[in-house]
Amino acid sequence: MSNSNSEKLFESFSTGGLTLKNRTVMAPMTRTFSPDYIPTKDVAKYYRRRAEGNVGLIITEGTFISHKGANGYERVPAIYGEEALAGWKHVVDEVHAAGGKIAPQLWHVGSVRKEGVGPDKSVPGYSPSGLFKPGAKNGVAMTQADIDEVVASFAQAALDSKNVGFDAIEVHGAHGYLVDQFFWEGTNQRTDSYGGSLENRARFAVEIVTAIRDAVGEDFPIIFRFSQWKQQDYNAKLCQTPEELATFLTLLSNAGVDIFHASTRRFWLPEFEGSELNLAGWTKKLTNKPVITVGSVGLDSDFTGEGSKDLSGTSNPTGIEGLLERLNNDEFDLVAIGRALLVDPQWVNKIRDKKEDEIAPFNKDALMKLS
Repeated sequence: MSNSNSEKLFESFSTGGLTLKNRTVMAPMTRTFSPDYIPTKDVAKYYRRRAEGNVGLIITEGTFISHKGANGYERVPAIYGEEALAGWKHVVDEVHAAGGKIAPQLWHVGSVRKEGVGPDKSVPGYSPSGLFKPGAKNGVAMTQADIDEVVASFAQAALDSKNVGFDAIEVHGAHGYLVDQFFWEGTNQRTDSYGGSLENRARFAVEIVTAIRDAVGEDFPIIFRFSQWKQQDYNAKLCQTPEELATFLTLLSNAGVDIFHASTRRFWLPEFEGSELNLAGWTKKLTNKPVITVGSVGLDSDFTGEGSKDLSGTSNPTGIEGLLERLNNDEFDLVAIGRALLVDPQWVNKIRDKKEDEIAPFNKDALMKLS
């Protein structure tokens, strides 16, 4: 599994107010290790270990904003309130002490939420049209007041993140959660200015990014994660053609996105017929903005899907020659590693030192030992 052309992966990277020591990124991965929605000292140790492992940028697990319907899972961390923000400051301090950089992923789950989940167990899910997926209702359709409240909550979370010392923020606009539910025609059946055309369906996200930019200023980086696929439908597509993707991305880019995080389940698959470019490659070509690629990096099979409870399978370490070839061809700028880094905090160093054979496989036993 020799990776002889890995030099670029270990080059520094700078954009706007962010400078990284290399091109590696820890992908956001939900953990449910935060009792009472507060990140603990063990959470700080977990992220510090990845910083000590030479990861260029850590993107945290999804951390939910202050809107009453934002959370969908117990024991995930909040990004509001004195105790949660103090917990995150400790995480940031630990990562910085180990020489790393870190960004929180700001999250609203939308209609994925079910009543009975805290903090307020009586609150329903919120979504553009009260739909979880096409034809399946869950929760309530958002009013204009709801939309305005969520936009303000994202902006406040970004400002709070900046104030506790994070190096950037990421908006979770992927995988069938709230922002993506506005993007997706299957869950957005609105007839007002937030529904219908692609431009209208992107309006909610544009308002979020614009509000964040106004709150944090020009030099604080905004990362935006998006995906074609949804946890409700792996084959869904927001954009059927490069032209549609260009329209979609230009709106977000103009609103203030600095870095796009193009989420795919398999980074090696082409996005559109007639080109080998993956989604990240197309995103960079169409926006000329820095782009993160992701999708089963360093493993021989993809995950069964976001939110899946079936972790019984095994994914074995595999070479990253194809990934490095794309990186060296400037198809994208940064590489997010998920499960491979989850089971081995030293993954980046082992790739750098040509010790890939020492990387452990991802399986249920490894997952039970994670820290």
